[in-house]
Amino acid sequence: MADEQWFYCLKHRRVEPWDGCRAADRLGPYPDQETAGRALEIARERTEEADRSDREWAEKGADRDPDR
Repeated sequence: MADEQWFYCLKHRRVEPWDGCRAADRLGPYPDQETAGRALEIARERTEEADRSDREWAEKGADRDPDR
């Protein structure tokens, strides 16, 4: 089914359909089971990219006052 959603359950460490564990215990939704199975890898990649962006921003220095 094209509109199915899949999730990765952090508690059970497995891929689950929509009616799986509570939302606080899962990552997703993902478009298919295979992608949901890569949830931890995807999260790690996104975190690494965000960390890289943060480092680049810090190295350039802040041109704005964050309290404004």
